[in-house]
Amino acid sequence: MSVLEKVRPADRPAPERRPGPRVTDEHGRRVRVWELVLRYLLLLAVLAVTVGPFLWQLSTSLKGPTEDIFQSPPALLPDHPTLHNYQRVADTIPVWDYAVNSLKVAGANVVTNCAGSALAGYALARLRYRGRGVATLVFILAMLVPVEGIIIAQFTTMRELGLNNTLIGVVLPGCVGAMNVLLMRNAFLNLPYEIEEAAYVDGANVWQRFLRIALPSVKGTLAVVAIFAFMGAWDDFLWPLIVLSDPSKFTLTIGLNYLHGTFANDERLVAAGTIIAVAPLIALFACLQRYFFRGVGEGAVKG
Repeated sequence: MSVLEKVRPADRPAPERRPGPRVTDEHGRRVRVWELVLRYLLLLAVLAVTVGPFLWQLSTSLKGPTEDIFQSPPALLPDHPTLHNYQRVADTIPVWDYAVNSLKVAGANVVTNCAGSALAGYALARLRYRGRGVATLVFILAMLVPVEGIIIAQFTTMRELGLNNTLIGVVLPGCVGAMNVLLMRNAFLNLPYEIEEAAYVDGANVWQRFLRIALPSVKGTLAVVAIFAFMGAWDDFLWPLIVLSDPSKFTLTIGLNYLHGTFANDERLVAAGTIIAVAPLIALFACLQRYFFRGVGEGAVKG
């Protein structure tokens, strides 16, 4: 018998089959193909419902006067795109002055909400004092009161303070939101107490623990508060309409209302004004989306 024994084909081991690519969820469980297809179909449906109106407004704002915007079936892409409608908006109303006023109000609202909500949330979550639970309950109850129910009291207060027809009067009622305070409270509650205890042993006082340890750990929640505060101030219509009477101090939402005619509306003009109003919100979210999706699930120890 030869030293090199020949192996018969039947005795040869079968080649190993490599498993095909598997799709798993965040928990490592396998996702079936039909489930994956269903998820993508649902995502496309939600995308069409949420982004579709914006794309339609953008398309309408780029269409010229000779194009039919009410044709059937509708045409999403304009035949001859033009920016003339945006120039007409600037010629009809001082849109850039209104945008600057809105930017002042929204910027002040972001600063006051981030600072006030962070301070109040830290006090509710980390400090020990009598009545902390009652204070938390007050913020929760404040969320249940509709704005329309207290708007007369707010207007009377601004009039007594002499802040009617001022941008400060627009900012002041919404400078610290109850929802934002609770968001910051939940973010600070997720921080391990051992971190602050170590800083306390090293001699750090309350302000040092707040500024150097707690606040840098909740950047994601601060981004959420900033986006919510900016959107709330930028899109607000009712309160600036009540407080402001001088056209030079109007915010963008009030100024765009003048694009609607008494007897007829130019849909292209209204669409262009809408895109001008939405563009800053998109830019803000694009800058803060990295922190936004971190949300309130922060507070883990790094390093």
